[in-house]
Amino acid sequence: MTATESPDAAPEHAPHPSPAPPRALSFDGAAAQYAAARPGYPAALLDAVEELAGLPLHGARTLDVGAGTGISTRRLHDRGARVVAVEPGPGMAAELRRSLPHVPLVRGDGNSLPFAGTSADLITYAQSWHWTDRTRSTPEALRVLRPGGALALWWNVSDHTVPWVADQDTRLRHFFRDEAGAEDESAHGAPARTRGLLPELAFVHRRIPWTRRIPLATHLANLGSHSAFLVLGAEPTRRFLAEERERLTPLFPDGTVEEAYVVDLNVAIR
Repeated sequence: MTATESPDAAPEHAPHPSPAPPRALSFDGAAAQYAAARPGYPAALLDAVEELAGLPLHGARTLDVGAGTGISTRRLHDRGARVVAVEPGPGMAAELRRSLPHVPLVRGDGNSLPFAGTSADLITYAQSWHWTDRTRSTPEALRVLRPGGALALWWNVSDHTVPWVADQDTRLRHFFRDEAGAEDESAHGAPARTRGLLPELAFVHRRIPWTRRIPLATHLANLGSHSAFLVLGAEPTRRFLAEERERLTPLFPDGTVEEAYVVDLNVAIR
């Protein structure tokens, strides 16, 4: 795998990424909160990636694009992938470097991947494909993947079949409509049909349900780490999260919330 700079170069010495959408860079100021509160992924997700991609993760030359603080990078690395993290934001990249110092990291993004053609077996986007310009990131993925390589995109989407999750989603939509002038589903995630999957690649879809049990404070911090809140401002965010704490405390009197998700996985073969 060849980058225009050594893939394990420090972020400040790597190529400058193309300009990211301002909202995408909102995470930089909350990188530690993001790393501490955001959900990971179940082992069944990586099993499904292997199945649909038709290749073992162990030894696979993998680019984790939009790696953020390294939540998916760590899981890929633990499964034996030869993973390089690709991240445009300096704050997120610094948090990833702190937690995964031995994983190669390149500053870049999916619109202009700083890698040689046909150099990757697998390119992954965890929670990040929607931040790219799909008319650019799709041909870039095709350029960098080897023939038979796979592009895997996935998102954690809150499971709205769970009543309390559906009720919270309604409150979130009303809140952002009132505060920002438009409903915003990003704090709960959105299914792939809204993600701009271009027809150049024939994606196969898989939905993987899972749950995690966390303190209520972590659940609220997870909500607050989403871009919709980060760009809104501190005071309305504080107000919503305080009200949400009051609503959820009677539902979870022991202070532990069971978050319910469905991972929306989409895999295409080059």
